[in-house]
Amino acid sequence: MEELVSIVIPVHNAEKYLEQTVESVLAQSYKDYELILVDDASSDGSAALMKELAAKDKRIRLLSNEGPHGAAHARNCGIDAAKGRYLAFLDADDLWLPEKLKRTLRFLKKQDASFVFTGYEFGDENAQGTGKVVHVPSSLDYEHALSRTVIFTSTVLLDMKRLGKKIVHMPDVESEDTACWWQILKSGVSARGLDARLVIYRRPAASLSSNKMVAVKRIWKLYRQQEKLGLIKSVGCLLGWAWRATARRL
Repeated sequence: MEELVSIVIPVHNAEKYLEQTVESVLAQSYKDYELILVDDASSDGSAALMKELAAKDKRIRLLSNEGPHGAAHARNCGIDAAKGRYLAFLDADDLWLPEKLKRTLRFLKKQDASFVFTGYEFGDENAQGTGKVVHVPSSLDYEHALSRTVIFTSTVLLDMKRLGKKIVHMPDVESEDTACWWQILKSGVSARGLDARLVIYRRPAASLSSNKMVAVKRIWKLYRQQEKLGLIKSVGCLLGWAWRATARRL
Protein backbone atom coordinates (compact mmCIF):
# COMPACT_ATOMS: atom_id res chain seq x y z
CA MET A 1 0.00 0.00 0.00
CA GLU A 2 3.08 2.28 0.11
CA GLU A 3 2.30 3.87 -3.25
CA LEU A 4 -1.50 3.51 -3.22
CA VAL A 5 -3.45 6.75 -3.61
CA SER A 6 -6.94 6.87 -2.10
CA ILE A 7 -9.25 9.24 -3.98
CA VAL A 8 -12.41 10.39 -2.21
CA ILE A 9 -15.41 11.78 -4.10
CA PRO A 10 -18.49 12.88 -2.10
CA VAL A 11 -21.64 12.39 -4.17
CA HIS A 12 -24.92 14.20 -3.64
CA ASN A 13 -27.32 14.41 -6.58
CA ALA A 14 -24.41 14.48 -9.01
CA GLU A 15 -25.86 12.15 -11.66
CA LYS A 16 -25.43 14.79 -14.35
CA TYR A 17 -21.66 15.07 -13.92
CA LEU A 18 -20.41 12.00 -12.06
CA GLU A 19 -19.65 9.70 -14.98
CA GLN A 20 -17.42 12.28 -16.67
CA THR A 21 -15.64 12.93 -13.38
CA VAL A 22 -14.99 9.23 -12.76
CA GLU A 23 -13.82 8.77 -16.34
CA SER A 24 -11.20 11.47 -15.74
CA VAL A 25 -9.87 9.32 -12.87
CA LEU A 26 -9.90 6.12 -14.91
CA ALA A 27 -7.92 7.96 -17.59
CA GLN A 28 -5.07 8.77 -15.19
CA SER A 29 -1.59 7.75 -16.31
CA TYR A 30 -0.90 6.73 -12.68
CA LYS A 31 -2.83 3.52 -12.03
CA ASP A 32 -2.15 2.54 -8.40
CA TYR A 33 -5.21 4.02 -6.73
CA GLU A 34 -8.56 3.26 -5.15
CA LEU A 35 -11.52 5.46 -5.94
CA ILE A 36 -13.96 5.84 -3.04
CA LEU A 37 -17.40 7.17 -3.99
CA VAL A 38 -19.43 8.25 -0.97
CA ASP A 39 -23.16 8.69 -1.61
CA ASP A 40 -24.59 11.38 0.65
CA ALA A 41 -28.26 10.33 0.43
CA SER A 42 -28.73 11.32 -3.21
CA SER A 43 -32.32 11.52 -4.41
CA ASP A 44 -31.53 11.39 -8.13
CA GLY A 45 -29.98 8.49 -10.04
CA SER A 46 -26.51 8.90 -8.51
CA ALA A 47 -26.62 5.68 -6.44
CA ALA A 48 -27.55 3.54 -9.43
CA LEU A 49 -24.90 5.24 -11.56
CA MET A 50 -22.29 4.60 -8.88
CA LYS A 51 -23.06 0.88 -9.02
CA GLU A 52 -22.72 0.89 -12.80
CA LEU A 53 -19.37 2.66 -12.58
CA ALA A 54 -18.08 0.31 -9.87
CA ALA A 55 -18.91 -2.67 -12.07
CA LYS A 56 -16.47 -1.33 -14.65
CA ASP A 57 -13.40 -1.23 -12.44
CA LYS A 58 -12.47 -3.11 -9.27
CA ARG A 59 -10.59 -0.07 -7.95
CA ILE A 60 -13.90 1.74 -7.38
CA ARG A 61 -15.35 1.35 -3.89
CA LEU A 62 -18.84 2.47 -2.85
CA LEU A 63 -19.87 3.87 0.52
CA SER A 64 -23.17 5.25 1.75
CA ASN A 65 -23.33 8.26 4.04
CA GLU A 66 -26.73 8.03 5.75
CA GLY A 67 -28.17 11.50 5.88
CA PRO A 68 -27.69 13.72 4.01
CA HIS A 69 -24.94 15.09 6.25
CA GLY A 70 -23.04 17.20 3.73
CA ALA A 71 -19.70 17.09 1.95
CA ALA A 72 -17.55 17.23 5.09
CA HIS A 73 -19.15 14.15 6.63
CA ALA A 74 -19.05 12.29 3.32
CA ARG A 75 -15.38 13.07 2.82
CA ASN A 76 -14.62 12.01 6.39
CA CYS A 77 -16.34 8.67 5.75
CA GLY A 78 -14.06 8.26 2.74
CA ILE A 79 -11.00 9.25 4.76
CA ASP A 80 -11.81 6.67 7.42
CA ALA A 81 -12.18 3.96 4.78
CA ALA A 82 -9.06 4.93 2.82
CA LYS A 83 -6.32 2.31 2.59
CA GLY A 84 -3.67 4.27 0.71
CA ARG A 85 -0.66 6.12 2.04
CA TYR A 86 -1.68 9.09 -0.08
CA LEU A 87 -5.04 10.84 -0.12
CA ALA A 88 -6.60 12.96 -2.85
CA PHE A 89 -9.98 14.66 -3.05
CA LEU A 90 -12.09 15.25 -6.14
CA ASP A 91 -15.48 16.92 -6.27
CA ALA A 92 -18.17 15.07 -8.20
CA ASP A 93 -18.40 17.70 -10.94
CA ASP A 94 -14.70 18.50 -11.48
CA LEU A 95 -12.24 16.85 -13.85
CA TRP A 96 -8.62 15.78 -13.59
CA LEU A 97 -6.27 15.98 -16.54
CA PRO A 98 -4.57 12.62 -17.27
CA GLU A 99 -1.22 13.46 -15.61
CA LYS A 100 -2.71 14.88 -12.40
CA LEU A 101 -1.93 12.00 -10.05
CA LYS A 102 1.48 11.17 -11.52
CA ARG A 103 2.71 14.74 -11.43
CA THR A 104 1.42 15.61 -7.97
CA LEU A 105 2.84 12.43 -6.42
CA ARG A 106 6.21 12.99 -8.09
CA PHE A 107 6.17 16.62 -6.92
CA LEU A 108 5.28 15.63 -3.33
CA LYS A 109 8.23 13.25 -3.18
CA LYS A 110 10.65 15.70 -4.79
CA GLN A 111 9.65 18.41 -2.31
CA ASP A 112 9.73 15.95 0.61
CA ALA A 113 6.29 17.37 1.44
CA SER A 114 3.21 16.02 3.18
CA PHE A 115 0.71 18.45 1.59
CA VAL A 116 0.72 19.61 -2.02
CA PHE A 117 -1.77 21.41 -4.25
CA THR A 118 -1.79 22.51 -7.89
CA GLY A 119 -3.10 25.14 -10.26
CA TYR A 120 -6.41 24.71 -12.05
CA GLU A 121 -8.59 26.14 -14.78
CA PHE A 122 -12.14 27.39 -14.48
CA GLY A 123 -14.53 25.42 -16.66
CA ASP A 124 -18.04 26.14 -17.85
CA GLU A 125 -21.18 24.04 -17.33
CA ASN A 126 -19.75 21.41 -19.69
CA ALA A 127 -16.30 21.45 -18.03
CA GLN A 128 -14.81 23.13 -21.06
CA GLY A 129 -11.89 25.29 -20.04
CA THR A 130 -12.57 29.01 -20.10
CA GLY A 131 -8.92 29.97 -20.43
CA LYS A 132 -8.84 31.39 -16.91
CA VAL A 133 -6.05 29.49 -15.14
CA VAL A 134 -5.41 29.97 -11.43
CA HIS A 135 -1.70 29.99 -10.61
CA VAL A 136 -0.48 28.95 -7.18
CA PRO A 137 2.47 29.98 -4.97
CA SER A 138 5.40 27.62 -4.44
CA SER A 139 4.55 27.33 -0.74
CA LEU A 140 1.87 28.44 1.67
CA ASP A 141 1.85 28.61 5.46
CA TYR A 142 -1.03 29.23 7.85
CA GLU A 143 -0.70 33.01 8.15
CA HIS A 144 -0.58 33.55 4.40
CA ALA A 145 -3.35 31.02 3.74
CA LEU A 146 -5.81 33.02 5.84
CA SER A 147 -6.03 35.73 3.18
CA ARG A 148 -5.27 33.53 0.20
CA THR A 149 -7.73 30.67 -0.24
CA VAL A 150 -5.96 29.43 -3.35
CA ILE A 151 -5.92 25.77 -2.30
CA PHE A 152 -8.66 24.11 -4.33
CA THR A 153 -9.97 20.81 -2.96
CA SER A 154 -9.77 18.83 -6.21
CA THR A 155 -6.05 19.64 -6.57
CA VAL A 156 -4.85 18.44 -3.15
CA LEU A 157 -2.63 15.41 -2.39
CA LEU A 158 -1.74 14.47 1.20
CA ASP A 159 0.75 12.04 2.70
CA MET A 160 -1.29 10.26 5.36
CA LYS A 161 1.72 8.47 6.82
CA ARG A 162 3.06 11.86 7.86
CA LEU A 163 -0.18 13.65 8.67
CA GLY A 164 -2.50 10.98 10.05
CA LYS A 165 -6.25 10.86 9.56
CA LYS A 166 -7.24 12.90 12.62
CA ILE A 167 -5.86 16.21 11.39
CA VAL A 168 -7.27 15.64 7.90
CA HIS A 169 -10.84 15.15 9.10
CA MET A 170 -12.91 18.07 7.84
CA PRO A 171 -14.77 20.22 10.39
CA ASP A 172 -18.56 20.29 10.13
CA VAL A 173 -18.74 23.93 9.05
CA GLU A 174 -19.42 25.81 5.83
CA SER A 175 -16.29 25.95 3.65
CA GLU A 176 -15.13 22.82 5.43
CA ASP A 177 -12.30 22.27 2.97
CA THR A 178 -10.73 25.67 3.65
CA ALA A 179 -11.11 25.09 7.39
CA CYS A 180 -9.35 21.74 6.96
CA TRP A 181 -6.39 23.23 5.11
CA TRP A 182 -5.98 25.84 7.85
CA GLN A 183 -6.22 23.08 10.45
CA ILE A 184 -3.33 21.24 8.82
CA LEU A 185 -1.24 24.34 8.21
CA LYS A 186 -1.75 25.57 11.77
CA SER A 187 0.06 22.47 12.98
CA GLY A 188 3.23 23.79 11.34
CA VAL A 189 2.95 22.03 8.00
CA SER A 190 3.81 24.09 4.93
CA ALA A 191 1.83 23.28 1.78
CA ARG A 192 3.79 23.11 -1.47
CA GLY A 193 2.26 24.42 -4.66
CA LEU A 194 2.78 22.91 -8.10
CA ASP A 195 1.96 25.71 -10.53
CA ALA A 196 0.53 23.53 -13.27
CA ARG A 197 -2.95 23.33 -14.79
CA LEU A 198 -4.03 19.80 -13.84
CA VAL A 199 -7.68 20.22 -12.83
CA ILE A 200 -10.80 21.67 -14.42
CA TYR A 201 -13.07 23.38 -11.88
CA ARG A 202 -16.56 23.14 -13.33
CA ARG A 203 -18.40 26.27 -12.29
CA PRO A 204 -22.07 26.40 -13.35
CA ALA A 205 -23.48 29.93 -13.33
CA ALA A 206 -25.88 29.12 -10.49
CA SER A 207 -23.33 27.39 -8.22
CA LEU A 208 -23.15 28.38 -4.56
CA SER A 209 -19.51 29.39 -4.80
CA SER A 210 -20.39 31.90 -7.51
CA ASN A 211 -22.63 33.80 -5.07
CA LYS A 212 -20.19 36.39 -3.82
CA MET A 213 -22.14 37.52 -0.76
CA VAL A 214 -22.56 33.93 0.38
CA ALA A 215 -18.82 33.39 -0.02
CA VAL A 216 -18.01 36.55 1.96
CA LYS A 217 -20.27 35.46 4.82
CA ARG A 218 -18.75 31.99 4.88
CA ILE A 219 -15.15 33.19 5.01
CA TRP A 220 -15.99 35.80 7.66
CA LYS A 221 -17.62 33.12 9.78
CA LEU A 222 -14.50 31.00 9.48
CA TYR A 223 -12.30 33.86 10.64
CA ARG A 224 -14.42 34.78 13.62
CA GLN A 225 -15.91 31.49 14.79
CA GLN A 226 -13.58 28.75 13.54
CA GLU A 227 -10.22 30.49 13.82
CA LYS A 228 -11.20 32.92 16.62
CA LEU A 229 -9.41 35.82 14.94
CA GLY A 230 -9.77 39.33 16.33
CA LEU A 231 -11.88 41.90 14.52
CA ILE A 232 -9.01 43.90 13.03
CA LYS A 233 -7.13 40.84 11.83
CA SER A 234 -10.34 39.39 10.40
CA VAL A 235 -10.99 42.56 8.41
CA GLY A 236 -7.43 42.56 7.09
CA CYS A 237 -7.62 38.93 6.06
CA LEU A 238 -11.02 39.45 4.44
CA LEU A 239 -9.76 42.37 2.34
CA GLY A 240 -6.81 40.30 1.15
CA TRP A 241 -9.06 37.35 0.44
CA ALA A 242 -11.58 39.47 -1.49
CA TRP A 243 -8.89 41.09 -3.64
CA ARG A 244 -7.30 37.76 -4.58
CA ALA A 245 -10.63 35.99 -5.08
CA THR A 246 -11.74 38.71 -7.46
CA ALA A 247 -8.45 38.63 -9.35
CA ARG A 248 -8.77 34.85 -9.84
CA ARG A 249 -12.13 35.26 -11.52
CA LEU A 250 -11.35 38.17 -13.83
